[in-house]
Amino acid sequence: MSQGDQTIQASGTRDMPLYERLKWDIKRRIEAGEWPAHHRVPSENEIADTLNVSRMTANRALRELASEGVIVRVQGSGSFVASKKRSAPFMGVRNIADEIKERGSVHTPKVILAQTEICGHELAEALQTEVGQPAFHSVILHHEDDLPIQLEDRFVNPAVAPDYLEQDFQTITPNAYLTAIAPISHTEQFVEAVLPQPWECKHLAIVRSEPCLLIRRRTWSSDMIVTSVRLLYPGSRYRLVSTS
Repeated sequence: MSQGDQTIQASGTRDMPLYERLKWDIKRRIEAGEWPAHHRVPSENEIADTLNVSRMTANRALRELASEGVIVRVQGSGSFVASKKRSAPFMGVRNIADEIKERGSVHTPKVILAQTEICGHELAEALQTEVGQPAFHSVILHHEDDLPIQLEDRFVNPAVAPDYLEQDFQTITPNAYLTAIAPISHTEQFVEAVLPQPWECKHLAIVRSEPCLLIRRRTWSSDMIVTSVRLLYPGSRYRLVSTS
């Protein structure tokens, strides 16, 4: 960082608590273009050492800025000025790769898991199959410009897509493949706010307290369930929109 980057002035309205003045100054720098999107924000330790404030004060300022979507905190890397929050339509089933390309960004997938599993009671009910029957399971982490924005945890009905695990998911998304071979006749989906599990935090590079958006979705082709999928998005990096 330059010398100017290393010194956050705790300026602004003097009646504000110190953490609010820190927030105000960071926002001022961002709005003025001094710190553009993806610029690294000084760490809690750097802020505390430079301004002689407690780490608790610095942490609160950065934590609240992250919850407001002003900055993005990437575990193990630091805090960065957020780009405009990504949006996706809640209704309908979009291909994440297409969404990212439409925003002028680069989509990069990482296959974490791809294997055959045996259905227990819960999975058999989700796929409307029998207990003991096989199901395909894939977990893929989707990046936008190197930032992880979606963790896709998907189960697929082998009766509909017997060649699913043979696909190269570095070049085609599960969504694109499945909709091509089994056109969607109808969907069922729910959205909720959740806290991520430890293994999800690791892949999304977020802290355990980061609120996330979770979409649970099932799709049918004719009268057969094709897939049951969980789509997890860090709340500070993504939002869902609905228009009518």
